[in-house]
Amino acid sequence: MRPSFTWRLRSRTLELGPRTLIMGVLNVTPDSFSDGGRFFEPRAAVERGLEMLDAGADILDVGGESTRPGALAGSQPAVSAEEELRRVMPVIEEIRRQRADAIISIDSYKAQVARTAIEAGAEIANDVSGLRWDGEMARTLAGLQCGVVLMHMRGRPSEWRTLPALADAVALVSRELGEIAASALAAGIARERIVLDPGFGFGKRLDENYPLLAHFDDLHQLGFPLLAGVSRKSFIGRALATNGSDAPPQERLYGSLAAMTAAILKGAHMVRVHDVRPAAQAARIADRIESLSQ
Repeated sequence: MRPSFTWRLRSRTLELGPRTLIMGVLNVTPDSFSDGGRFFEPRAAVERGLEMLDAGADILDVGGESTRPGALAGSQPAVSAEEELRRVMPVIEEIRRQRADAIISIDSYKAQVARTAIEAGAEIANDVSGLRWDGEMARTLAGLQCGVVLMHMRGRPSEWRTLPALADAVALVSRELGEIAASALAAGIARERIVLDPGFGFGKRLDENYPLLAHFDDLHQLGFPLLAGVSRKSFIGRALATNGSDAPPQERLYGSLAAMTAAILKGAHMVRVHDVRPAAQAARIADRIESLSQ
């Protein structure tokens, strides 16, 4: 059975382990790989967020900059902190106004964005760079005393297509996630605030994601709760290809559910998904099975 943890957020705690938590993806960007900017307008984003909460999302992960393959995120951010805040803050504030009890995560690698969102009521900062892209992020999050998700990424999105193949994806991700966690602890982020994410698809070649899924449970040796974000990823689109063409993101639901279920059976505490209702239903069945594992 997966280990249990109490995850300390900004103003509350969540129990991780008894059941899989569902984190719904809310991209407030014009260039999201998964939805093509359908929720860029604030009203549409708020409606989408409320729908996901009603469908069973435990957490809404709100992001204002795309980290799709080829994006300039990181060394050359295509979106300034000011523009990112202009996108996400009206959405966070309105969802908080309508659902005061909603748990919101800010998906950003920028300290200024994280601080503003957390001080406005977000509970969690989800940093895809694992604290590596903004030198102020670790200190900022330590001071905010919020929940933190730290993800592993190889290189930057603009470099992914040219990265060399990995001899052992599991060993590399495990080692580097451990280093990320150690850096967070050294910066003063409390252990009970940290969740780790191996970063499926983020700088991994398509076939390198399957060993990560097959050996996901190896990451429990790091001693932290684990998040799996496999929803609509490119490796799923390639596996579902027909006539030589990868399945587009909107046609990857069933493959996403299969990969998500595999992650839960290997001990994921939380899954990050685009399709909340089917994911929540699948997770309930997977949880029944996982609870009986030895």
